[in-house]
Amino acid sequence: MAARQGPAVPAEGRRSLEVRWILPGRLEPAVVGWFGRFPAEMASREDAYLLDPDLSGLSVKVRAEEALEVKAYHGSPGILDIPGRARGRIQSWQKWSFPLSSPTRDGGNLPGWALIRKRRRIARFRLASGRVVTADPPLATGPECAVELTEFGAGGRTWWSVGFEATGPADLLHSALQATAILVFGQALPGPVELSMDCCQSYAQWLARHREPAA
Repeated sequence: MAARQGPAVPAEGRRSLEVRWILPGRLEPAVVGWFGRFPAEMASREDAYLLDPDLSGLSVKVRAEEALEVKAYHGSPGILDIPGRARGRIQSWQKWSFPLSSPTRDGGNLPGWALIRKRRRIARFRLASGRVVTADPPLATGPECAVELTEFGAGGRTWWSVGFEATGPADLLHSALQATAILVFGQALPGPVELSMDCCQSYAQWLARHREPAA
């Protein structure tokens, strides 16, 4: 694969605070209805993640055969805790994205790469005068928090995920994430769904834990 010439990528990349929960099984209609309280865009795509070699602290993926994305992990600034609704470890990331000059096919069949097929619903929110409102279309600068409800397939099995990603000015990331989570979890998830620390992880962490043993 080769990156094509395009707009200059900022040397500092894009900072974000993220929390993600991943659970087994298909998305229940009730959960989709719970998320449907907010306007959301829908999209399907395939992402290929680099698993081998293990680049400690880095997540590398080819997004939708269009861009190479590199994310550097900068530790956890704390816990997101919405009592009785969700509890997870916040992750701090720095991301760079490079457009590819030609599509990358069958990334999941290449040695060391794993393919995830995603069907995503994404709602976007922003801080405005101290309150959270929907952000449609997304802002160019932020602060903004994207909330994602995704069903995905990997390794012949189906899983689903709830994820938050706050972007924008560094000093407002935590406020945007916290305020958005309070709004979204103002209504509890239906049924016996528990978003706990046990299922809180990034896609890269999940893949590392569920990778198939080498033959």
